[in-house]
This record gives sequence, structure tokens and C-alpha cells, in this order.
Amino acid sequence: MPHFEVRIHEEELDGEVEPKLILALTDALVRVYGERARPMAVVELFGIPRHRWGIGGAPAAVNAPIVSLNLREAALSLPGISNASTQLITSVTDALVEVFGESVRPHVTVYVVGVPAGRSGVGGEVDPPPAN
Repeated sequence: MPHFEVRIHEEELDGEVEPKLILALTDALVRVYGERARPMAVVELFGIPRHRWGIGGAPAAVNAPIVSLNLREAALSLPGISNASTQLITSVTDALVEVFGESVRPHVTVYVVGVPAGRSGVGGEVDPPPAN
């Protein structure tokens, strides 16, 4: 299950931007993997007050979102999808620019985290189940 965790200044979240950001990030995933990925996308937004966020040893003055996208490692090497990590980083960055404007582009950080098979679980069960 693709899982986005977005850390962003709390002040950027105004009650109207959240649904736009959730949709834009889900659409970013769909641009790479197709519509089959839409119902699996999970997006969590974590607002951090500006005074609790530092860049270069000082409180951050600019909007500098950090996005971690966790998904199965195998999804990064599916047939027919070349350079999945590159496509995801570009697509996710473009999604944030779509919501916040071009000025955010140089400040966006995206981590694509491939989770190896057998190192995640749902409902207390390893996902996917180990081969017998």
C-alpha cells in the first residue's frame, strides 16, 4: 500500500489546502502506476509549527515540504515502468507545486522508501505472506 507522509509548516494547512494536497499526491502516484494505484494511496499530513522547524541552523522562513513515500520495494521495478523512483520524485514534486505554486519547487524534499517483501504487515500478519 503506497503511503505518503507529508511534513509541512502548520501555517500552510488552512482547511482548504488539505483536500487539494491529498488529491494532488494521489494523482501523482496514479501518473506513474495508473488508476489501479488510486484506491491504495494513503496520505497523512503532519503540520509542524514554523518555529519548530529549522533549516541551516535557523527557523525556516520558506515553505519546504518533506514527503516520504513508502511502498513495496517491488513496485520500484515493475515491468513497463522505467525509472519509477525518478518518475515518483518528479510527479510528487509537481503535485506540491500544483498546490503551493512554483516558488516551493526548490524546497521540496521527496524520499521514496522501498519496503522489502516480508517487512510490513497488516492486521498482525506479514504482507505478503512468506512462501511455504
